[in-house]
Amino acid sequence: MNRIDLVDVDGVTDDRAESLAQIKGAFGFVPNMFRAAANSPAALQSLWGSFGALGHGALGAKVGEQIAVAVADRNRCDYCLSAHTLLGKKAGATADEMADAQKGYSTDAHTAAVLHLAVELVERRGQLDGDAIAAARSAGLTSEEIVETIAHVALNVFTNYVNVALDVPVDFARTRLTQKG
Repeated sequence: MNRIDLVDVDGVTDDRAESLAQIKGAFGFVPNMFRAAANSPAALQSLWGSFGALGHGALGAKVGEQIAVAVADRNRCDYCLSAHTLLGKKAGATADEMADAQKGYSTDAHTAAVLHLAVELVERRGQLDGDAIAAARSAGLTSEEIVETIAHVALNVFTNYVNVALDVPVDFARTRLTQKG
């Protein structure tokens, strides 16, 4: 059971209404995570704006979704893992690519480097040393891609925490976590 009320999107008439309408247009409904975040207009705006900005970034939507599943699995977030597995497939990833990304792996060398950096960020809680960044650079990641990877990880940690801490009900087909608790 969720630990916070999910905002009734039909009853919202304040500054959250526009974001919620955009979210509904993008998904066909307002997912429970956004309904939970809508308890704070600032959090909702930050969340939705960040997804929009990063979705058009240098890494692209597909790699962004692959980062999301790698992060979600490590943070044991059923909600995000399930949602981003679906979104990754909509962004052009195969089921195998999403399953590999969940494990922090890709057959594409560039995507593998991004995922390695993302996993390192989560597992080390951002406490990377120069070797980790040097490895990312030597794998071909640009400064833009390195910073964008950090932004994706930060955004996904935020959504993972919202969903896990507040026990938001999953409203997507479930994907099984692989990381142990």
